[in-house]
Amino acid sequence: MMNQARGLVLDELLLFERSRPGRIGYSLPEAEVPEVLPDAELLREEIDGFPELSEVDVIRHYTRLSTWNYGVDTGFYPLGSCTMKYNPKINEVAARLEGFAAVHPRTPEPLVQGALELMYLLERDLAEVSGFPAVCLQPAAGAQGEFAGMLMIRAWHQARGSRRHKVIIPDTAHGTNPATAALCGYEVVPVATDGLLSLEAVAAVMDEDVAALMITNPNTLGLFEGQIREICELVHQRGGLVYCDGANLNALMGISRPGDVGIDVMHFNLHKTFSTPHGGGGPGAGPVGVGERLLPFMPTPVVVKKDDSFALDTDRPQSIGRVKGFYGHFGILVRAFAYIRSMGGEGLKRATELAVLNANYVRARLEGSYHLPHQQRSLHEVIFSEAGLANGCRTLDVAKRLIDYGYHPPTIYFPLVVQGALMIEPTETESKQALDDFCDALLAIAEEARETPEKLRDAPVRPRRRRLDEVQAARSPKLRWLPDQDAAEE
Repeated sequence: MMNQARGLVLDELLLFERSRPGRIGYSLPEAEVPEVLPDAELLREEIDGFPELSEVDVIRHYTRLSTWNYGVDTGFYPLGSCTMKYNPKINEVAARLEGFAAVHPRTPEPLVQGALELMYLLERDLAEVSGFPAVCLQPAAGAQGEFAGMLMIRAWHQARGSRRHKVIIPDTAHGTNPATAALCGYEVVPVATDGLLSLEAVAAVMDEDVAALMITNPNTLGLFEGQIREICELVHQRGGLVYCDGANLNALMGISRPGDVGIDVMHFNLHKTFSTPHGGGGPGAGPVGVGERLLPFMPTPVVVKKDDSFALDTDRPQSIGRVKGFYGHFGILVRAFAYIRSMGGEGLKRATELAVLNANYVRARLEGSYHLPHQQRSLHEVIFSEAGLANGCRTLDVAKRLIDYGYHPPTIYFPLVVQGALMIEPTETESKQALDDFCDALLAIAEEARETPEKLRDAPVRPRRRRLDEVQAARSPKLRWLPDQDAAEE
């Protein structure tokens, strides 16, 4: 059923366009001391055309813009691979406690014992969930966690005098994995799969030049790598290590522990699995779980407990050093800790079960109307292709038409191994009613593709902006507003 948009909709002007000479948004009392200006060379010239606005102009402008935003607090966000789950507000309350929110990163250790204890406990909670003996909270995001993990693998090989220079990456791994390997100086060895990585495929390329295998499990098709234990054993037997991209831990938490099957290092996405804010470029958090082989190489400092107090230990001679200026995005760590402690072990396991159930429910409702390229059982996300769409309609048309039905589109055209991929991850936080409404919209769109395909090609028609010319936007972007810009271009 189409979500109905009602009410007042205003087309917002830019602040430059709303500006009027002489308007001012502040009122300051007269100075009680003589005015003294800095030297002229220290003063900036007046900004030509800088907006002149009243306070109410500014407040109304940004308040109206805020109502245009779409997020997990306003609607279902079915982005695949990104786990856009609802963020419980109790986490926000915890992160805003003065002792956490106002702490300065250079505060002496005796005065931040509460913060250090929280980090110490969070590391152990994450270690319990993942099966690793230690966890480092320092990396600022998943990609930096990947980087830290691969730097540890490189340091381990260097300590052994090994000059291995290759990394195996299957085509179902996350897109950042090849970039991370290359950034660490490795040559990428791509491996094609039929949806799952086979032991035979790894054996064919695993030689004395390979330093590591980078694998995503579950992979980007939402499928569990069933031979993961055997693959890890093979890589270890031939002198390599295994890095796991943990972005999809939302499908394993409380059910399977990556450290138990032979993974050597794995990053977590706290802003995915552990329900901290996600989107808009950050802040993220990408802790890494570390196996026994790599413990000496962990980033420093390491939070340690000495008697009844906590400290940051930097005495780690083989450490890869810092990967961030300070110890992680602390506010995100507080939110993740609050989430874990409020859920408990059984709650985390139940979240995983519901995430998998929801994805398979969406799959069951849409299969037949949308083409399913892989028949293996889905875990936390399901991927369809555009192969079954009628009248030449494309995945992009489906995504644009979903906007008319009031939904943010799922991830499209990723993973690249699926032609015209439509990647849906409902997460555990969505009810059956929400999923039914979303599936009804997609089923109606599939019917429109058969009966009235022009509705898809013209979509969206209901938002403030119609479909953009994406080729023109990419080739000739307007990145800066200029007076009479349109007239000048004509």
